[in-house]
Formats: sequence, C-alpha cells, structure tokens
Amino acid sequence: MDDFEVFYRSCRDRLAVQVAALTGDPIEAVDHVQEAFIRAWSRWPRVSALDDPEGWVRRVAHNLAVSRFRKARRMLLGLPRGAGRVEFQPTQTALLDALATLPHRERAALVLKHHVGLSVAEVAAELRAPEGTVKSWLSRGRTRLAGVLADAEGDAGST
Repeated sequence: MDDFEVFYRSCRDRLAVQVAALTGDPIEAVDHVQEAFIRAWSRWPRVSALDDPEGWVRRVAHNLAVSRFRKARRMLLGLPRGAGRVEFQPTQTALLDALATLPHRERAALVLKHHVGLSVAEVAAELRAPEGTVKSWLSRGRTRLAGVLADAEGDAGST
C-alpha cells in the first residue's frame, strides 16, 4: 500500500464519526469526509508534509459541511432534513442528538476537545478563535450538554 492508502484507511472511519458529531448528520458527514480525502489525494505531496494531515482533512470536511449547510439553508429554508440515517448505537445516537441542540461553535469545541483529543490551543487554531473564547464555549457547552442528556435520561426513565 502507498502512503496515502495507509493514511486513508487509518483515519477514514474516525474522521466520519468526528464530522458527524460536528455536523449532526452522519450521512452527510461521510460524503464530506470522502470529498476531503479526494482533495487531500490531489494535493498529497503538500498535505503529507503537514504536521497534522488528518487535521487538514477534518478541517476541509468540516468546511464542506458548513458550506453545504449554508447553501441548502438559503435554497430550501424550512424543508425537513433527509430521512436516512447511519445505524449508531443508542448511546451514540443520544449523544449526537444532544450535541445537535448546542450552538455550532460550542458543539465544534466539545467534539474537537473531547472526541478528537485536541488541546485548547489546537481547538482555538482549528476554529480560528482566541483560547479564552474556546474555554468559554467548552464550559457553556458542557453545561448545556449535561442538561440535555439529563433531561433525555429523565424522559427515558419515565417511560
């Protein structure tokens, strides 16, 4: 296998889950990750020389998702999301649903920090925000997420 194929196989699934957590849409996430890998492949000599090629692919996939969302929102404002969903375990689905209730920046900061494992400084660089702002997004996001998950757990326990 060549270097790109090894890279692709080692992080494709992880990136799909990460982008699904960032965007809240697992099906679209797979499409965005595939497109990002195509772009990485076409620039492989440059991308492979980066300190974090996986971070480059994640950022491109995230940018594609945000761009597509903005375009779709302008064109189809008010139409419901597609029905098909990737099969996740119930706990994963509950977490994705809870993350989807958070403001985008808080959700992105939480996923990059706690799921991807980036430091606050790395999250700040990826989101192009000051570290103090990222810390506040993380704090508010954790508080909101805990509340949403507690409410969901309470609803599940009462049925």
